[in-house]
Amino acid sequence: MSTTTSTTTGTATEKTTTPDPVSPAQPAPRPPSATSAASGPPGASPSDGHRVAPVAAALRKASRRLPRLLLDGAVRSAAILALVLLWETAPRFGLADRTFLPPFSEVARAWWELAANGQLADNARASLTRSFSGFGIAVAVAVPLGLLIGWYRPVADLLGPLLEVFRNTAALALLPVFVLLLGIGETSKISIVVYACTWPILLNTISAVRNVDPTLLKLAKSMDLSAPRLFQKVILPASVPVMFTGIRLAGAVSILVLVAAEMIGAKAGLGYLINASQFNFAIPQMYAGIITISAIGVAFNQFLVTVERRLSSWRVPAG
Repeated sequence: MSTTTSTTTGTATEKTTTPDPVSPAQPAPRPPSATSAASGPPGASPSDGHRVAPVAAALRKASRRLPRLLLDGAVRSAAILALVLLWETAPRFGLADRTFLPPFSEVARAWWELAANGQLADNARASLTRSFSGFGIAVAVAVPLGLLIGWYRPVADLLGPLLEVFRNTAALALLPVFVLLLGIGETSKISIVVYACTWPILLNTISAVRNVDPTLLKLAKSMDLSAPRLFQKVILPASVPVMFTGIRLAGAVSILVLVAAEMIGAKAGLGYLINASQFNFAIPQMYAGIITISAIGVAFNQFLVTVERRLSSWRVPAG
């Protein structure tokens, strides 16, 4: 309780109030802490703070990684930019014949014209349909056959000599045979792609199955796994990296072989576009078709790399 003292001077009465000392039972009020101030406005719930914290941490992490990502992108694109710069300057300064190697800017202009009038899209669609059809058939045939040959020795002994004969025969060397037997239509083109893509996938799959770590096989057999479970849990996951090496090689082969096949008796496709541009002496359009094939190959390979990472996510990355 406070003490009030009254002092009378004439007619005025003056009161002075003296505060009591704080008792131990009544602690002094504390200023608001930093924790309560950081928790948000008065109406915010604690869950809002828990939601904001991971987002802020992710933003800080991304801001720290951004300079490194930009540096990596600059390093990876430096060689491409140098090639484009050399391509642009060499014809202009007389280092190359401009008739046969036009500057990159003219090739880019021709590419844009082909894209604008629809020729590029139509020819690319025809090529991709043939290429992906042959590639898909090759994967569907070569992967099971490679697993079978690699896992069962009697099948390998039976088909081994036949594989050795055909694996050393180039696909383009058999192109006239495919044309004679199947005609110049879509069947011969898809068939040559299937033949060319089969061997990288088949041989890499056989090698992947035969080179599985023996320690893994011993550990799996010690757990009394049945043959199907052993194949599913050990052989297949361990074979994915080497198997996808063959699949990526087949993806590149499917486009390259198809371009060569389309130069013979085709009425549409990127190979037809390149060949027709050469005959008509439309050199910028010819290079535009070549650039399109390269871009498709890079994008397809990147897609296969992404699929491989998803299927082999169990692997521990080196370093």
